[in-house]
Amino acid sequence: MRSSRYTPLFILGFIVLVWGYLFVPGKLGVGSSSVFVWAGLRTFPAYLLLLGLLVLLRRPLRPQAPGLTALVGILQVGGFVGFSSAALVTSGAGHTAMLANTWQIWILVMAWLVLQERLRGMQWAAVGVGTVGLILIIEPWRLHGVVSSLLALAAALCFAGGAVAAKVLRRRHSVDVLSFTVWQGLLGSLPLVVLAVFIPGDGIRWSGTFIWSLAYSVLIGTALAQFLWLYVLDLIPASIAGIGNLATPIVSVLAAWIQLGEHLSGAEIAGMALVIVALSLLLMASRFRKARQPG
Repeated sequence: MRSSRYTPLFILGFIVLVWGYLFVPGKLGVGSSSVFVWAGLRTFPAYLLLLGLLVLLRRPLRPQAPGLTALVGILQVGGFVGFSSAALVTSGAGHTAMLANTWQIWILVMAWLVLQERLRGMQWAAVGVGTVGLILIIEPWRLHGVVSSLLALAAALCFAGGAVAAKVLRRRHSVDVLSFTVWQGLLGSLPLVVLAVFIPGDGIRWSGTFIWSLAYSVLIGTALAQFLWLYVLDLIPASIAGIGNLATPIVSVLAAWIQLGEHLSGAEIAGMALVIVALSLLLMASRFRKARQPG
């Protein structure tokens, strides 16, 4: 009984390691192919595998609310993977991961502007602290690397926009979560595939490193991790699962330092610490709000 009780937490820890490390194969992947070729290869086959799983499990195959589902996918898969992959061309894996994982902060701002959801004290504090952290990470006073930082930030904004669109979808429709995940991934990766066909760049420089990076990104980083994430969310509260979002960029920074030899400036380290503080404040605010709810 005790082992089954803690199994979801062990799986969550595994997911954190998988997603945190995912930016390292991404950095290696864009070094051997064009951005869109890598992004398309990384996403579309993974969601085809999940579509096969959908068939095996006899879950609903027909996409519900296809318009909103496509919008979520284009933002969270096409936009997030596309922009973050473009950022990795000239930026470090750890740097990109930290900026891309600020999407939780931007969700608050977008939900406030689009859905009129009120921001409360701790949430405003998180936005303020996170903004200072972003400025330190981007280092706008240093022109070198600003473009790649803005691309990583665009990835975070896309993911946040997709999350807001998903909120709208869930308010209007009742959907099967696995079916929704599969279809938003397939529809969202299609623009990347089209861009890869029409803008192939120099193609692929095949090597053992590229094949390994692609296999990890498709099979483990996307297909397996997505399935396990849905499994974990069925067993533990989303607030606890959200703890993983705090550790994911930390794993990315450590992995990039160990495997790629990436080093961070003092400003980047300070900025990343502030972003972690901001995300911690968001987690605390969520838990306090749920604790106050009756029942």
